[in-house]
Amino acid sequence: MAGSATAAHPTAGTTLKMVVGKSDTKPTWCPGCGDFGVVAAVEMAVKRLQIPSHDVVIVSGIGCSSNLPHFLSSYGFHGIHGRALPVAEGVRWANHGLTVIATGGDGDGFGIGAGHFVHTMRRNVDMTYVTMDNQIYGLTTGQASPTSMMGHKTKSTPTGVIENPIDPIALALASGATYVARGFSGDVKHMAELVANGIQHKGFAFVDALSPCVTYNKLNTFDWFRQRIYKLEGSGHDPTNLQLAWQRALEWGDKIPIGLFYKTDRPTYEDLEEVLAAGPLTKQPSGLKGREDLLKEFL
Repeated sequence: MAGSATAAHPTAGTTLKMVVGKSDTKPTWCPGCGDFGVVAAVEMAVKRLQIPSHDVVIVSGIGCSSNLPHFLSSYGFHGIHGRALPVAEGVRWANHGLTVIATGGDGDGFGIGAGHFVHTMRRNVDMTYVTMDNQIYGLTTGQASPTSMMGHKTKSTPTGVIENPIDPIALALASGATYVARGFSGDVKHMAELVANGIQHKGFAFVDALSPCVTYNKLNTFDWFRQRIYKLEGSGHDPTNLQLAWQRALEWGDKIPIGLFYKTDRPTYEDLEEVLAAGPLTKQPSGLKGREDLLKEFL
């Protein structure tokens, strides 16, 4: 399952042939796009945990980043704009024996999907959500997104953005996510570790991936991030301290932290929902009547 995957799966820890790898569909992203690093990190994470392909479902919304499910050999569902999380929740509740990973971009997740983002976190649904945060709408050719910085000149803001950007890390902390992390596409190994730990975490795991758009965002580039990022793991940060996590979440500018901001344990939605206590819904009796009995109700 999404939480404690290696402990829960009977074949975990063994060498499996049918683990998630690259699919036959090749990525269509622009050369140099940060999303290549994210798909590689997700693949590395699931391979490290040795979860079979048929036990993994990757759900996405709409956008350049949301093409990710096509490029890996797991089950996938390409949803509609901003709706990756409710679809992923449905998959989890129908069969919480599956490892469910939702993916999307900053526009998909923090714009039209912001409401779902908040409510999935407060429910503490046992799943992992990886966002490819490039501070721009890439698919629609370069408009300002919810995470675009103040003053950023884009097609939709030719004189500069005049709105404060959303802080995804702070929003996740405020909404009750029990695993909150940030990665960088320029460090795939580090991001893969964050994603793998998020999958193993029992609860809602959020990994915000700084994933530069090399075509439409000429401000937040790979070099721009490399000059500013530092790893929380080497800074003495305590990820069990919510107050410290808040302080780190508000850092953005000359210094930008990546790594694990916060981790805690509390009951998941699946733990508290009585209907799911009997096991995945797909393995429970349907309760449906026979065809003749059903027809009699309408006659």
